[in-house]
Amino acid sequence: MPTHRPFSDQLRAEGIDVVLGRARFTASTRIEIDGQNITGRRFVIATGAAPLIPPIPGLTQVPYLTNETVFDLSEPPDSLAVLGGGAIGCELAQAFARFGTRVTVVEALDRLLAKEEPEASAVITDVFGRDGIDVRVGCRVDEIATDPGGGVRLALGDGATVAVQRLLVAVGRTPVTDGLDLPAAGVAVDERGYIATDDHLATTAQGVYAAGDVTGRMPFTHAAFAMGRLAAGNALTRRGRRRRYDPAATPWVTFTDPEVARVGLTEARAAAHRGRVASLPIADMDRAIAADRTDGFVKLLAGPRPLLRNLGGGRILGATIVAARAGEMIHEPALAMATRMFTGRLAATTHAYPTWSYAVQLAAAQFFMPVNGRQARPARQQ
Repeated sequence: MPTHRPFSDQLRAEGIDVVLGRARFTASTRIEIDGQNITGRRFVIATGAAPLIPPIPGLTQVPYLTNETVFDLSEPPDSLAVLGGGAIGCELAQAFARFGTRVTVVEALDRLLAKEEPEASAVITDVFGRDGIDVRVGCRVDEIATDPGGGVRLALGDGATVAVQRLLVAVGRTPVTDGLDLPAAGVAVDERGYIATDDHLATTAQGVYAAGDVTGRMPFTHAAFAMGRLAAGNALTRRGRRRRYDPAATPWVTFTDPEVARVGLTEARAAAHRGRVASLPIADMDRAIAADRTDGFVKLLAGPRPLLRNLGGGRILGATIVAARAGEMIHEPALAMATRMFTGRLAATTHAYPTWSYAVQLAAAQFFMPVNGRQARPARQQ
């Protein structure tokens, strides 16, 4: 069996000094780690984020789970309530439902995956219904208490109660900055507590940068990786040569089944940019029919380019894909955004048939002609 060295050992092998301990700033050029003082001209803060625990009466008195502790379970519970219908809540709710757990999702907003297109929320809600997941949207939790049988009981705002064996809290994230003593370094935070950074990921303290979830920008591993590289590079680069962090073409994926993937704008936001919309249901695609995975759709948003307007189909403003392989399919429109290519190049590029990505080509073609009775239309404020 191969063995893997601890990551700290790998860093040391690269010639990087690793100090394990809790750090705090004593100045913008100095930190203290368990009594040891380390000075430096440049610092990058990358402490991440932790699960947000809402101030619901009784919550801290019950043994709740988070996405960081749920994997400590040795077996699935008989029943589970999930607070939060965002990406983490939906992913774990569906996973446990398919393990055989009776799952209830409680979401305060009026739909699941509220940051995504309404059509994406509708698809996931329908799939959850088929999975036997009880979805309660537009519903607040007033109080949480231990059930006499040893489980957890939730009192909902509509007067109903939910009794389950275990409770999972997935209502968001909060930055990990406790103990850093950011004021000592002159590092400011925003109204949410995240470290404030400019386009170069520099903080309000000279020589101090921040990257990843602690900035509150894009809470994804791949985004943190990109920010980390850029922040470290900018910290070691002269001011005039620093690069800007632009997350516009960074995609993200909710790993439900089907997956929900998005990059760039939603239709409601694209409407303000005179955007047009092309979409098609995955059920029309032969690859999906052959795999019996027909839930979902592809939606492309395109808008006019400066000076050239809609020549060549304009440019891609965003895309949402809901499909079994949406997480792989989203990178083609992401590349189109990153390279500012003409939308027409997506339509003109020959795609293998039958593949999932063939749906991207057919959607792009709608900006130029009807495809199976469908053609691009103006984006609407929803």
